[in-house]
Amino acid sequence: MDFLTHWLAFTPVFAMPLIAAALGLIVNERAGLLNLGAEGIMLCGALVGVVAFLEFGGNPTLGFIFAVLAGAFLGFCFGFFVVVLRTNQVLTGITFVFLGIGLTGLIGVPWVNKAFSAIDPIYIPWLTDIPIIGRFFFGQDLVIYVTIILAILVWRFLYHTRMGLRLRAVGENPQAADAGGINVEGYRLLAATIGGAFIGLAGGYLSLVVAKIFVEEMTQGRGWIAVALVIFSRWSPWRAVAGGLLFGGIEALIPRLKAAGFQLPQYFLEMTPYAVTLAVLIYAAMRLRAGQEAPKALGTPYVREDRK
Repeated sequence: MDFLTHWLAFTPVFAMPLIAAALGLIVNERAGLLNLGAEGIMLCGALVGVVAFLEFGGNPTLGFIFAVLAGAFLGFCFGFFVVVLRTNQVLTGITFVFLGIGLTGLIGVPWVNKAFSAIDPIYIPWLTDIPIIGRFFFGQDLVIYVTIILAILVWRFLYHTRMGLRLRAVGENPQAADAGGINVEGYRLLAATIGGAFIGLAGGYLSLVVAKIFVEEMTQGRGWIAVALVIFSRWSPWRAVAGGLLFGGIEALIPRLKAAGFQLPQYFLEMTPYAVTLAVLIYAAMRLRAGQEAPKALGTPYVREDRK
C-alpha cells in the first residue's frame, strides 16, 4: 500500500517537466515549427531558475519567472533564426541543444551542486489523507496545478479562439493563411516564443522542485522524450498530459523500486524511460498513417515571394 501511495504521489512531479515541454512543442509545431532544441532550452531554464532563486533571497516565484523568461528568449531566438533568417529547422534545433549544454556548463559553475529547498507540496486536510489517491490529487505543489490550468488554456487557445485558428492555419497551409491576410512570420515568431516559455518552465521545475539542485546536463534526455511525447499525443494538449503522466509514472517507479529493495540492474532501470520512448515511437509509426494529424507544413520554411 505504501509503495503504491508513494509511487502515485511522485508521478505528477516527474511528469510535469515533460508535460510543460510537450505543451510548448505542440504550440511550436501547430504553427509549423519543428523545434528539436527543447533539451538545450530546458537546461538554460533550469540554470536561470536556480540562479534567480539563489541570488534573489530564495524566492521560488522569481526563479520560475526568470526560467520562463529565459525559455521565451531562447524560443524567440530560435524563431528568429528559422523564420526570419530561414535557417534549417532541424539543424538549428540540434544546435540549440549543444548551445544549452555548453552555455550552462560554462557559466553555471558557481551554482552547481548547491542543494536547496524551493517549494513544498500543499496539504489539504482530509483530502490529502485519502488512502492511495489523496496525495496524487490533493498533495502536489502549486506549480503542478498551474500546469493543468495552462494545459486547459493551451487547448482553448488552439481550438476555441480566432488567434489559435490562425496559428493552426499557419501550420497547415501558410500560403492560404498569407492569402487570407494572416501574418505568417508574426504568428510563427509568437508560437516560438510561447513554446520556449513553456520549455523554460519545464527546466525551472526540474531544477527547483524535482532535483532541488543544478548539475550539468541534468535534463538527461527529457527534452527528447518531450519531442516523442508530442508525436505520441498526436499534437493534442490533453493527450500530452496523459502521455506525460505515463512517462512520469515510469520515471517515478525507478526510485521506488530501488527503495523497496528490488534487485534489478541499475542500467536496466535507467534505460527504461528511453526504451518506452522508443516503443511509443514505434507504436505511433504503426498506428498512425504517414503524416496523419501532423501539421501539413511542419518543418517547412515559408517564403512569401514563392507563394503561388
